[in-house]
Amino acid sequence: MDQATGALRQLLELLARDAAGDQLAEVASAAGAAGADARDLAEIDAATALALRIRRTLTAHRRREAELTALFDTAGDLAGLRDPDAVLRSIVHRARMLLGVAVAYLSLNDETEGDTYMRVTDGSTSALFQQLRLGMGEGLGGLVAQTARPYSSADYLTDPRFRHTGPIDTAVLDEGLVGILGVPLTLGNRVIGVLYAADRSPREFSPDEVALLASLADHAAIAIDTAHLLEETRRALLERNAATETIRAHNDAMRRAEEAHDRLTDLVLRGGDVPEVAAAVAQVLGGGILVHDNEGAELASSGCESVVPPAEAVAASRATGRAVSSSGHWVCAVLAGPELLGSIVLVARPELADADRRLFERASVVTALLLLLRRSVAEAENKVRGELVTDLLAAPDRDLAGLVVRGRRLGVDLAAAHAVLVADGDGAPRDRVAAVAARHASAVGGLSGGHREHVVLLVPGADAGAAAREAARVLRDGVGRPVTVGAAGPAAGPTGLAAAHGEALRCLRALRELDRRGSAGTLADLGFVGVLLGDRADLAGYVGATLGPVLDYDRRRGTELVATLAAYFECGTNLSRTKDILHVHVNTVVQRLDRIGTLLGPGWADPGRALEIQLALRLHRVADPAGVAGQEHRDGP
Repeated sequence: MDQATGALRQLLELLARDAAGDQLAEVASAAGAAGADARDLAEIDAATALALRIRRTLTAHRRREAELTALFDTAGDLAGLRDPDAVLRSIVHRARMLLGVAVAYLSLNDETEGDTYMRVTDGSTSALFQQLRLGMGEGLGGLVAQTARPYSSADYLTDPRFRHTGPIDTAVLDEGLVGILGVPLTLGNRVIGVLYAADRSPREFSPDEVALLASLADHAAIAIDTAHLLEETRRALLERNAATETIRAHNDAMRRAEEAHDRLTDLVLRGGDVPEVAAAVAQVLGGGILVHDNEGAELASSGCESVVPPAEAVAASRATGRAVSSSGHWVCAVLAGPELLGSIVLVARPELADADRRLFERASVVTALLLLLRRSVAEAENKVRGELVTDLLAAPDRDLAGLVVRGRRLGVDLAAAHAVLVADGDGAPRDRVAAVAARHASAVGGLSGGHREHVVLLVPGADAGAAAREAARVLRDGVGRPVTVGAAGPAAGPTGLAAAHGEALRCLRALRELDRRGSAGTLADLGFVGVLLGDRADLAGYVGATLGPVLDYDRRRGTELVATLAAYFECGTNLSRTKDILHVHVNTVVQRLDRIGTLLGPGWADPGRALEIQLALRLHRVADPAGVAGQEHRDGP
């Protein structure tokens, strides 16, 4: 067994054992120390880089899986709520574990005293800190409780944004906390407390960590609210025998809500999709259900015709955290902390009892969990697909069989005919173009990914022109502005697809150079320009035969004759306009044109010859984007 094969097997064994990244990196060092040649070392280095990328991806997936599992476990705790304190302790502990912080804690507002006090802590060692009370607006937690907005600080004690007090800073210093994140616990538009995550060293909290802690805070608020409802029920049972029937109905409603919550949560855990959740909610509430994403696109409907939720109703629900009535329907924002994921609409139930309203709101929480899970899966899949496109175009000859196998795992047969498309958003954010392209490619059974500065799509089929026009339409509608798409194919196999990508890229450049931005097509659609740019055309030969002496002169002397010639034709052979564009004296233009005439020979400005020269100039630009326009203007001939 040669050294490269042994090293590759060792990398696979380390991945199987979930070894650390430094152990993976040591394989290449060991191979070098063992005397592996340069070719083997290059192969081992590439395999090590891929192994490290796989390990990072697996680590990210495990972290996301742990987060979603914790949220589902918390939802299950709420469904079987018996001891509110135990649920709150569990939520605080999960917050500490998932965010990997030293301390997590939860405070509740005291409306009588007008302050907020510690309710549950996990990881705290300071008795002074555990007994701390904060006035509204004081410190980080007091500001969260007052404004109902999340706040974080990488170094709290030196952060001037917060109103520091002696008792608060003393308790924080006694606990040794430095980086702190706090999110509000809200019921409707009322803040009832704050959930915190804190470290004993400086730390910046990411938006994902803020959203995760906010989701746990939502569950904590539900636990507290449910505990209050249970306490109210028990008090009513003790104090009012006459209200037995009402209390029974209330308990039935709560039981119905718990059963519905269990059913919906179980549906999500078993891999149910948005339409299944919509159907289950419609059955429980006895009305029609519609689910939309955050851009208003319908994701699912059950038992009703399409209804677009008013933007103001979604905004009101987002602000209050409660379902709101609008035009005879009920609308509830689907939230992950402060992030709007979409909305859920209940149709044909103009009147909604409080218990059913809470059930409807719980359905929005379950829908949020499902949409978060879907987004996580989609992001992971798009990343894998994009990596395959990058590897396919960057090094198609490195592992032909491996690329084909990876494509089959994603449901794409790279050995079949595909059109290769290269898209340019002409100023639109590339991430936005890439996201729309990924959805389109997935819908048609193809691949999409970023490669250098463009977005590349592999679309199954033999008609590259039709595929390009359809992709341009979809991208334009999704991005909100014209997108230029160059296409080539059909091609099959990694090397064929990589070659087609080069042709598609030339087509894209030609479309842009020919002022056809926002259009789509193949080289065949460009007439004689496309023929010259095709794989079998001698483009360099044509340009050299037509402009060779001028190009050679510029290269040797560092002059500007090609740029002058291009400007001269662009200005309709008008000397005055040409000298303005070049920012030189008209005599300089005349001198340069005389030199060009000497180099190209008599008759260079005749109509037929001039057409050939202009075509060569245009093709020179397409083949070399830095080309004529990128040269600096000089004053010499």
